Amino acid sequence: MSERSETKAEGRRWGLPEWGAPELKRLALGMLVVTLVMLAIGFAITRLSIFAGLRSWDASVANWWVEQRTPTLDTVSHYATMMSDTTTAIAVTVIAFILLRVVLGRWTESLILVAAIGGELLYFLVLTTAVGRARPDVPRLDEAPPTSSFPSGHTGAAVALYVCLTFIIWQRVAQKALAVPVAVVLCLIPVAVGLSRMYRGMHFFTDVVSGALGGLLWLLVVLLVLWPRPATEKAAESSRTEV
Repeated sequence: MSERSETKAEGRRWGLPEWGAPELKRLALGMLVVTLVMLAIGFAITRLSIFAGLRSWDASVANWWVEQRTPTLDTVSHYATMMSDTTTAIAVTVIAFILLRVVLGRWTESLILVAAIGGELLYFLVLTTAVGRARPDVPRLDEAPPTSSFPSGHTGAAVALYVCLTFIIWQRVAQKALAVPVAVVLCLIPVAVGLSRMYRGMHFFTDVVSGALGGLLWLLVVLLVLWPRPATEKAAESSRTEV
């Protein structure tokens, strides 16, 4: 057996996916496309005169949210936005990473989750630095991080993380009576996060929508490139059995 064959056999024994340079190239290309698309959207919204009316509407929406504030909603929005804070996102990713490996007996889904949330962070840093949009000129309920307003990083991370988990659960849990309510709850988290970021004066409406769009586009790239096809899964299972 050649060294390469031995390496593949060892990888299958440990439940590692057989990804290589082609997948990395596709991910890099996908990252480039998503970043360029979102940069174009960001620059258009914040700089083109044709969107001056949209920017004015954005500001009016931000002020509308301030008018809706109550002590109860302040508390609810605080916990909603915490669902996608850096600490929470890392904790959820680590726990889900371990659980997926233990329950499914392989690393594929765990690594897909890391690719989704890690890639979202990378293109977000490029976007927020390049676009440099100021946050809404309203009283804020949170301390503003050093990143700019476009896009909403909390919303993008929530989409990449929780929608990715939704997809994995939907694909891997046979009992749909269990998968459906879990999927609904997970999909509602990004919605709650996005609404809370606007309510708390941290982002414009277009920031939140763009954050969600970017998160979905990147997640789509990850799933198209890395999610195993049925034929690939059967071959891997067969090879693992033979090993």
